[in-house]
Amino acid sequence: MLKVLKFGGTSVGTLERIQNVANIIKDIRDEGHDVIAVVSAMSGETNKLIEYAESFSKTPVPNEIDMLLSSGERVTSALLSIALNEQGYKTTSMSGREAGIVTDNAHTRARIESIDTNNMKNAIADGKIIVVAGFQGVTEDTQRVSTLGRGGSDLTAVAIAGAIHADVCEIYTDVDGIYTTDPRIEPKAKKLDKISYDEMLELASLGAKVLQNRSVEMAKKLNVNLVSRSSFTPEVEGTLITKEENIMEKPVVSGIALDKNQVRVGMYGVTDRPGMAAGIFTSLANANINVDMIVQTVAVDGKTSLDFTIPTTDWEICKTVMNTFKDDIEKVDYNEKICKVSIVGVGMKSHTGVASKAFSALASENINIRIISTSEIKVSMIIEEKYAELAVRALHEAYNLDK
Repeated sequence: MLKVLKFGGTSVGTLERIQNVANIIKDIRDEGHDVIAVVSAMSGETNKLIEYAESFSKTPVPNEIDMLLSSGERVTSALLSIALNEQGYKTTSMSGREAGIVTDNAHTRARIESIDTNNMKNAIADGKIIVVAGFQGVTEDTQRVSTLGRGGSDLTAVAIAGAIHADVCEIYTDVDGIYTTDPRIEPKAKKLDKISYDEMLELASLGAKVLQNRSVEMAKKLNVNLVSRSSFTPEVEGTLITKEENIMEKPVVSGIALDKNQVRVGMYGVTDRPGMAAGIFTSLANANINVDMIVQTVAVDGKTSLDFTIPTTDWEICKTVMNTFKDDIEKVDYNEKICKVSIVGVGMKSHTGVASKAFSALASENINIRIISTSEIKVSMIIEEKYAELAVRALHEAYNLDK
């Protein structure tokens, strides 16, 4: 098998941990597999480099930032390669350029355009383990070093796995897989053997921090089998993220997600005329505010009330936008003491009564639901933040996820 392995910053955070990663790669190699490892910078390294740059300039030139930040991953790839060489393995480190990764020109947030895999294929044919510096490539036009933005090493690994038709792409972090919910909230949470791309995307966008959305989207597009596992307990099987049709037993609900990074915006006495909602939400979109759940009610007196939720980080910008509509709105209030709790599962498509079970579970704990939104495979509910953990545990039990 050809395996692409990705090791994040915490997995390569110290020299001892880099040695640990070398041991994991050795074991996989000794089983007879070909290996391409993609590595992040050692944890804390990227932030340190950004601080260095900001000591000279608060607005450094983006292509110089890329030149600077890309060095972190190159350091790790060379060190890991040296560690493996020392133990008698034929290994070569590669920068993004040597791995054939070509991106667009958007420095610090580039997108991968293409990957020329010839260099990597030749190295594999030569019996070498390849260690690629993640998070980077070169721009098509200028051949300058470019970086892919947050979570860029995951993207590098998935894109390489897709381009070279690897059998699997294993993402090693400090968590040993995807759980039915956060084990810190519900100790009875169970690790999932398999989960579909769509469920993983929902859980990731709803606050589960294990895998980054962009990498799951790319895995789905390129049909790459992803495995989430831990570099600290490599003997433990991880969770496979794959196509829905590859999962025989589709649970009705696979997981419960919790997102506390939410503010509810309530607009009351809104002038009821065509184009009003369009104007408000276009202004929010133009300010790059990500509106999540929306509820509109029309009162008898021709006035409307609008409720919607936004990420806490967009709160201040939202206030500025709302101010521009003060002539059309009697009152705006904000409630940050809320959270969003969601149930996710592909089995919802073919089962009835899934949502009502969630509402009953919360009602039995005297938890009031403020806003509800649904999609084909999820139900999200806004509740008071003080009930967050209780709601997660109640829902986890209602759908027998601890079984």
